[in-house]
Amino acid sequence: MDSEATNDIENDTSLQAVEIATQNDLFRKALIDPNAANELHSKDIQGQVFVTPGVSGEGMEFQTAALVAVASDDQFDEGNDPYGDHTFGTVTVSGQKLFWKIDLYDTDYRYGSDRPFDPAVTRRVLTIMCPSEY
Repeated sequence: MDSEATNDIENDTSLQAVEIATQNDLFRKALIDPNAANELHSKDIQGQVFVTPGVSGEGMEFQTAALVAVASDDQFDEGNDPYGDHTFGTVTVSGQKLFWKIDLYDTDYRYGSDRPFDPAVTRRVLTIMCPSEY
């Protein structure tokens, strides 16, 4: 980011939300798309993916289908994405509703990131869960 763009985003929460959404979408897409994974790497967007016991208990085929569904999710509106940052969604896999959530941490995964729009100081944690585990 150039200094003018950095200054703009520092002071504009709507620009921050757009940048976070773009990074979150790329992070999810990279789960199944090698080109997206390369772009993710080039932008130094880092994170981890977890599935809860309810999801892992359904078996590997279900988990794979869940990853594909989460990576492909593009259903965002004001009702499920009020901040416009694409940090939460719902998908259905084999007739079962699942939630996914992205939390934005500091580089040590201890606290929330002070600059969640900045990949240099932010790490993502994507969790895929059953609604009963939320």
